[in-house]
Amino acid sequence: MTTVGASSQIKDLNPRVWVRRGLWGLAAATWGLMALGSATRVMEAGLACPDWPLCFGQVVPAQMDLQVFLEWFHRLVAATVGLGVLGLTALTWWWRAQLPRWLPWGVTAALGLVIWQGVLGGLTVTELLRFDIVTAHLGTGLAFFSLLLALGVLLLEMPAPRQPLPSSLPALSLAAALAVYGQSLLGGLVASRWAAHQCLAGQQLCQVFYGHLLGLVPAAALSLLAGIQAWRAGWKWLGQGILLLLGLQILVGWGTYRLRLQVEPLTVMHQAIGALLLGALVVLAVGLQRRAWER
Repeated sequence: MTTVGASSQIKDLNPRVWVRRGLWGLAAATWGLMALGSATRVMEAGLACPDWPLCFGQVVPAQMDLQVFLEWFHRLVAATVGLGVLGLTALTWWWRAQLPRWLPWGVTAALGLVIWQGVLGGLTVTELLRFDIVTAHLGTGLAFFSLLLALGVLLLEMPAPRQPLPSSLPALSLAAALAVYGQSLLGGLVASRWAAHQCLAGQQLCQVFYGHLLGLVPAAALSLLAGIQAWRAGWKWLGQGILLLLGLQILVGWGTYRLRLQVEPLTVMHQAIGALLLGALVVLAVGLQRRAWER
């Protein structure tokens, strides 16, 4: 492609397209950041940098082993995402005359979540990984990830529906997303208190661990129904994706339990797939609600 042709394509892209691409890119980076945070936790690297926001008083620590690198790199990616959201917020307000009126406010809300996430990130270090702060840190990250996806879906150019949608599907998909979000928080609580390890090793905190296992039932049932209905209603790729992610999540969770949480990559994969499942349900719920508004 020639330079002139590339420049012409850039000029043809309107602010709506630029913002939508920025939202999708930030959502992908946030998903990777959450997976990196999970790896930091399972490798017991959460306090590898004893201070915050620097690491051993330096921007790039001189002493670097695997644990220090994980924690330092996690902070670096988090800062990059934060700067990306700040830049996108500035752009949406600059282009506000060419964008939907709600969009700058939505991106500003995402910026607010990033700032709060940064505060929680600092507190996880200064409060020595206190379990309620760690769980809130995960919950805020998932909420931020979901908001980015929701804003991106609202900016999509959606074709006209080929067939009527079941009236129950928007509410069902929203209920499934909320159930998976709640189950993710329970999983974060189990992880931050090391409840699974303590229960399997010495029958401690088993009520927390078993609560997470019981929470699987409504979350899985609602996700299964939402995926099947979406597939039948013509949202084939999204319905199939939800069903595939649900199956993988159950399989990886079973494997993690059978191996007594001793295989760290499986634990990281479990959280990463759970976040993807939540994201797919959010995309479905917001897309369906938008379709209902446009009728």
